[in-house]
Amino acid sequence: MRIVVTGATGNIGSAVVRRLLAEGGHEVVGVVRRPPPDDAGGDVTWHRADLSSDEGSAALADAFRGADAVVHLVWGFQPSHDPDYLERVGVGGTRRVVEAVEAAGVPHLLHMSSVGAYAPRADDRGVDEAWPTTGVPTSMYSRHKVAAERLLDDHEASGADTLVTRLRPGIVGQRTAASALLRYGVPGVVPARALGLLPVLPLDRGMVVPMVHSDDVAEAVAAVLHQRAGGAFNLASSEPVTAADVADALGARLVHVPSSVLRPAVSAAWRLRLQPVDTGWLDLAFALPSLDSTRARVELGWAPTRTGPEVLREVVAGMREAAHGPTPALRPRTVPGALRDAVRRGPVAVRRRP
Repeated sequence: MRIVVTGATGNIGSAVVRRLLAEGGHEVVGVVRRPPPDDAGGDVTWHRADLSSDEGSAALADAFRGADAVVHLVWGFQPSHDPDYLERVGVGGTRRVVEAVEAAGVPHLLHMSSVGAYAPRADDRGVDEAWPTTGVPTSMYSRHKVAAERLLDDHEASGADTLVTRLRPGIVGQRTAASALLRYGVPGVVPARALGLLPVLPLDRGMVVPMVHSDDVAEAVAAVLHQRAGGAFNLASSEPVTAADVADALGARLVHVPSSVLRPAVSAAWRLRLQPVDTGWLDLAFALPSLDSTRARVELGWAPTRTGPEVLREVVAGMREAAHGPTPALRPRTVPGALRDAVRRGPVAVRRRP
């Protein structure tokens, strides 16, 4: 099959490409904003495209020509102070992909959605794919994931022949994405080794977050492509990550602080640009439902190989050791590099939202 993967060098994309190349017999095409070095990309044909701009549409048309399937993974997480840019990448990028898929007549579109598209949990029971995808309104990430799903709804309602698959994983991680994930959540001036020096972790003990390994998500992608399975599939370990698991991975003592108390502190630190995580992520962490992955297990024959806490420990260990991948998206995280990135981005206007 000729399989096009957008965002092919990131956390999930690198695992998907690795899985497809290991299987063999596929023509793998990667669509990325920053192609990897020639010695790091494997046997992949690379197309450069910035999906935050309509200029990327021409590149998509070329890349999608003759494709049997498109795996759409592009998403933005930073800078969190520039919501317009993140919306252009996530929602606008998805719109451009859907339009290019339709124009090229691609028969199968696999879209990477998220547990973040789901409405807040009612209790601790796992939800299946019928749970409402109305999101958590105070989370920018969640609102954008919901908007992307509505684009897919409109595409399917139009009568298009494209088979659409939506994967809704929990939080996804792997060791080689550790530096990238650390950039998303920890101030750039904080060295990675400081993660092992945290004596206490102030966090609401009620936090429960579904998590899954990047390689396990890649297995689900491969199964969907082979079986041409449409519809939505939840992907998560049956053992989620708790606040106690986070404290244990960090080697810290958990100190229960209600989320209602944490929120003003997180908000103030974000507005002062002392840390990059906006309050929407905190709201999301305490609203996320547990995931019932029965459909993926039964119809795809899928099963996670690692528990949520195991994935967390792998990622945190990688963060401490500055683990990284060979692509620009998974580049090493350093304090000087973070400062250069901040200078390059420059100041952005903050659009105030709840």
